[in-house]
Amino acid sequence: MKYVDEFRDGEKARVLISEIEALISSMALPPDRPLYLMEVCGGHTHSIFRYGLEGMLPKQIELVHGPGCPVCVLPMGRVDDCVAIAESPNVIFTTFGDAMRVPGSKKSLLQAKADGADVRMVYSPMDALALAQRNPEREIVFFGLGFETTMPSTALTILQAESEGIRNFSVFCNHITIVPTIKAILDSPGLQLDGFLGPGHVSMVIGTAPYEFIANFYRKPMVVAGFEPLDILQSIWMLLKQIREGRAEVENQYARIVPDEGNNAALHAVSHVYELREFFEWRGLGSIDHSGVRLREAYAHFDAERKFAIPNVRIADPKSCQCGEVLKGAIKPWQCKVFGTSCTPETPLGALMVSSEGACAAYYQYGGQKHQAEVV
Repeated sequence: MKYVDEFRDGEKARVLISEIEALISSMALPPDRPLYLMEVCGGHTHSIFRYGLEGMLPKQIELVHGPGCPVCVLPMGRVDDCVAIAESPNVIFTTFGDAMRVPGSKKSLLQAKADGADVRMVYSPMDALALAQRNPEREIVFFGLGFETTMPSTALTILQAESEGIRNFSVFCNHITIVPTIKAILDSPGLQLDGFLGPGHVSMVIGTAPYEFIANFYRKPMVVAGFEPLDILQSIWMLLKQIREGRAEVENQYARIVPDEGNNAALHAVSHVYELREFFEWRGLGSIDHSGVRLREAYAHFDAERKFAIPNVRIADPKSCQCGEVLKGAIKPWQCKVFGTSCTPETPLGALMVSSEGACAAYYQYGGQKHQAEVV
């Protein structure tokens, strides 16, 4: 297939659903539980609800929504650090738009902007670097956020700043890594998962080899999936085929974008600029070993954590917020006590309701009122 409309063809979707139903009917499944398949990436969650895929699947398949939305796992303490930097004298704080409304313990970046801080939305770290060139008398800070998907662009921007001798530019690094996170989920007690839809954009950078431990050690199949409805349905079919045949392998449905070996140029930039943190705090998931990166000592002069005084305090989520349970797949978004009532996209309590890739935001936008009515 060549054009995006072909990946949204209703007739082809019906064929894939029929194939999935045929596979399910040929499998000896326990009567007391469905097959639990986790889509790791928030982009998949959004597509699943945008196109109504969950409602098309047989009842024997239960989709579990994973932690693959970097904005959604940002802890309150790190948001407070962002606000502290943004409110420092002479600072222009730059960020992607979906991080503007993530709540901290006292305020979000958007509220800090309303209070007078110079917070600006950018589309890439190079936009922030251009601001530094145009404003040599100001300190420009870029909020580096995201999985391995966005790590390379931040790293390459730092290398560009180094080569041009720009010293009023720095990065508040909150980049995180996907593999330790999946391992933490697999090690969670009581969580039953039968397979994974692997993240497409992350895999475009890191390739498929880093996931082999999921198949080899945990004996769970994974299919790296694209984001269109036919991509997701085909990936579910591939997972079911592995389960029926007793296989546990890492397969690549998204081969038109994801090379098995990853992107060597991007990986080189990442390894050159960053080093692993000993641990990193995740909203709802706690501290996960080696799940974040920081700038290497050679690039310390671009590190906003070293350049500015920040609170660096761990702050618990509101007790009413159940983002952690949603992120681990323990509950559905609409089962949260505050979903659709005190927590909405207009007044979010948790980060999962802020980002368009958050499971709660996806549920609310494409089916929230229905589920809310069921809860009431």
